[in-house]
Amino acid sequence: MGVIARQSIKGALANYLGVAIGFFVSFFVLTKYLTQEEIGLTRVMVDAAILFSSVAQLGSNSSIVKFFPYFKDGKNNHGVFGLSVLLPMVGFMLFALAFLIFREPLLGIYSKNAPLLADYFYQLPMLTFFALYLGIFETNASVLLRITVPKLVREVGIRLFNLATYLLYGFDLISLDVFVWLFCGSYGLAMMLNLFYLISLGHISFRIDRGFLTRERVKEIGRYTLFMTAVALAGNIPLFNSLFLGAKTGLALTGVYTIASYIANVVEVPYRSLGAISRPVIATAVKDNNWDEVNRLGRQVSLHQFLVSLLIFYLIWINVDALFQMIPNGKDFVGGVGVVFLLGMAKVLNSSFSVGTDILNFSRHYPWGLVFIAVLTTSAILFNLSFIDMMGINGAACATLSAYIIYFLLLNTFLWRRMRVNVLCIGHLKMMLLIVVLLALDWGWNHWLTPVLPLSIIVGAVLKTLVLGSLSVAAVLGWKISPTVNRIVKKYSPYNKKDNSAL
Repeated sequence: MGVIARQSIKGALANYLGVAIGFFVSFFVLTKYLTQEEIGLTRVMVDAAILFSSVAQLGSNSSIVKFFPYFKDGKNNHGVFGLSVLLPMVGFMLFALAFLIFREPLLGIYSKNAPLLADYFYQLPMLTFFALYLGIFETNASVLLRITVPKLVREVGIRLFNLATYLLYGFDLISLDVFVWLFCGSYGLAMMLNLFYLISLGHISFRIDRGFLTRERVKEIGRYTLFMTAVALAGNIPLFNSLFLGAKTGLALTGVYTIASYIANVVEVPYRSLGAISRPVIATAVKDNNWDEVNRLGRQVSLHQFLVSLLIFYLIWINVDALFQMIPNGKDFVGGVGVVFLLGMAKVLNSSFSVGTDILNFSRHYPWGLVFIAVLTTSAILFNLSFIDMMGINGAACATLSAYIIYFLLLNTFLWRRMRVNVLCIGHLKMMLLIVVLLALDWGWNHWLTPVLPLSIIVGAVLKTLVLGSLSVAAVLGWKISPTVNRIVKKYSPYNKKDNSAL
């Protein structure tokens, strides 16, 4: 098994362990001990910090991945780590200056509908700094093809620390002020753990090899970094939703949206590992002008992420009503069911076709990405402004889905016409047709079987999951949507081993 497969599997396991902890925390701790407004506060603070840090990093995350193959020379990386630390520090100082200049207008936006956020507004720069370098250190680990520990830190470590914080606050052992400080501090702790892990690998140095940074290379890095500063908004379009909701509807509805979005976020968990480990390989293939390999990798990543994310989405959707019935105070959050569907489909699109964004960003055509990002960002903002007024929290999710549809249609058209890169294949069409049939089966189950089956919520959900889940897996294998998946299943099938032993 190759390093990509090993690290992807380990990273996915870390992600799903985090999902399991996050599921428990989100649905049985947050909904029990925090108010809707307090849940909304934590969500808006984190989303704002991530959005600010994505701009403050000055494109460093993408630059590290793109230029690491040029810097790498055995165990000597010619100071790429030191450079990756220095550039974001400049970006953070610019952000801090802008934050001070525009603090009053920003406070004015939220003071009316979200006064609780205004009380903790000045914690945002600290949280932004932690989120900034947490991401930078994760990317440095990914180019070294070591993503498991950083994934454990982000997906498990932060959640466990926050779980303790939620319980301390829920049992009235700490005040809300202390709760917010500890919540922000969890990201600082994670940042430091990732830094210590990188140092332990022995492949990094804060010293920048200035002799290796020729004038032409500095210019190329500078151009790419400035460009990627704008492009960084692409991966954070969903963050606009909570920020717009907080300003237009208040933190309580944002809290409902938050719980629903936690469910939808599970859909893209596999791509967090697969994307992190596949990007350096794609960057190398692009550098070598190996476009056959780029096409192969693009199709493989896109198809398998499409397949996995749609199946995860389906398993979530067929159980969504039961889930909202089981969580504490579920009646207060059931209004987020529509968000789960709309945002879940948006996550399917983003995780399945973001590989096209990676390919474009690593190619010589990367300036075109700025056009697509402008379309995506403008669409997301305009859709949020109009849809939220019409549909509330469902409007925020619909805005994200609509913006992604426009973006990926334009992106994939460009990739084919300009670069002859096509991440789509017949497997995508098969999977789309299959999910329509599976959703129809779920509708039939809800309307014809559920009313006549005298089962409890949990038993009914388990039975539906077993039956419809088994049908979906059997359909994927029987229709041979992914030959790779079929080969893996056949290789590890106990029946196949029996047949081999008999030969």
